[in-house]
Amino acid sequence: MTDTILTKQDIRFRLRSSAEYGKGAFAGIATLLIALVLLANSFGGTDFALRPIMFSACAVYFVFALLQLGALAIIRRDLLLYGEVRRTTRRLGYALLVSLIGANIFMATAAFELIKRRKSAAYTLAVYALLTTLFVLAVSALNVFKPYVSDLFLPGFALLLVFAFIQLIALLSIARLPDGRLPARMWPVAVSLLITSAGGNLFALVLGVILINRLSRREDSISEHKLAAVVDRLSRSTTSMLGLFFIGFLLSISINSYLTFDYGMAIENNYSAILQPPSLAYPLGTDNFGRCLFSRIVFGARISLVVGVLSTLIPLIAGGALGALAGYYHRNADNVIMRSLDILYAIPSILLAIAIIAAFGASTTNLILALSIGAIPTYARTMRANVLLVSTLEYVQAARALGAGDFKILLTHIVPNSLAPMIVKSTLTVGTAVISTSSLSYLGLGVEPHIPEWGNILKVGSSYLETHPYTAIYPGLAIVALVLSFNFLGDGLRDALDPKLD
Repeated sequence: MTDTILTKQDIRFRLRSSAEYGKGAFAGIATLLIALVLLANSFGGTDFALRPIMFSACAVYFVFALLQLGALAIIRRDLLLYGEVRRTTRRLGYALLVSLIGANIFMATAAFELIKRRKSAAYTLAVYALLTTLFVLAVSALNVFKPYVSDLFLPGFALLLVFAFIQLIALLSIARLPDGRLPARMWPVAVSLLITSAGGNLFALVLGVILINRLSRREDSISEHKLAAVVDRLSRSTTSMLGLFFIGFLLSISINSYLTFDYGMAIENNYSAILQPPSLAYPLGTDNFGRCLFSRIVFGARISLVVGVLSTLIPLIAGGALGALAGYYHRNADNVIMRSLDILYAIPSILLAIAIIAAFGASTTNLILALSIGAIPTYARTMRANVLLVSTLEYVQAARALGAGDFKILLTHIVPNSLAPMIVKSTLTVGTAVISTSSLSYLGLGVEPHIPEWGNILKVGSSYLETHPYTAIYPGLAIVALVLSFNFLGDGLRDALDPKLD
């Protein structure tokens, strides 16, 4: 214990520089807010009758909030008295893992942050890989309360349990590893993680690649160091990691829903269950045709992700190629390409999308093409500016002096070093594509009306907003959460890919 009297500036510095304190404070506040929201929804109807399930969940989250805030007070005391979190305090993280029972991702991440003192990029990825699979398991398990389940539910659920066990073994193995070269016994772990990534687990995929690179005695490679550095910087931002977690969770549940969810619950009319309130059988209630909103939102995540990613990837490639050519060759090529794109840029993207869909019909393919064409000029402008800057750097001039051809210089030296701003821009604009998809579907110009897409679900639910608000609130919240997740991820990547931090 130190007898030094700390100033207010010293106190603020110690608390802000502690990842354990920052994530713990965020988890405590978020858990308390969720508890208050659950409390507000524990009484419903005209007579404000008590809803036992909501009230029980509220009580559980209040207990979680008290546990987290209590642990936060102990962490604060350690930081002020000892300058670090003591080992005995870190053991509280195991107790906080009980929050996984209530699917509290905020407390779970704070608990894993508290447990281990030195956290590598591999450890962070292993934690989020396991959490992703556990949340997919929890959401899939809710299907057992439905009138019937998918024919492949049992093998699909068993496969998820196997994936979770493999990722738990990987997490325990990585947590016990010393710094330095990995032992050969980690080969089966790395390969198994790549296998589990077949379920859409992005964290398991990246972790498996990092481990294989290090096991192949390439741990000193530039690419491995850059990837680990990006993950390490990204993990310092709580909101960015939570955004990436939600995106990874939606991707994983979208893929695994082919096994664990029955598509009939989302599209088949059930007139005996019209506009049912949320229950165990229908966690988010039913719509005006008796279709399960829970299943419809899960299947709708596929459309939102596919349309959002493809309508961003296509202009990223097309606009990036045009911008690279315009920025490298200047003069005539620059004038022809950029002036042509200026004509396209003068048309508002949403109006262009409406015109294309009105002309060729409403379909998923036409929606992707309509959103992609309007976004090409912005990506071309961004890429052109990056190429103009990189082309003036010394290593490009050196490659040109050594006789390298234009095509080789462009692909080897200029384009790879111009991609970082493009990647950040793409993550930020995926959210815009998701909003545009839902907006066009809401207007009847998006995907086909019978397909469960979040915009379609919101359109149907808006008619019952006064009497059955959950039919519109839940798809609306899903859209907001996905857009915010991509925005948070984009902000985090912008900082993680900043070359000034190298």
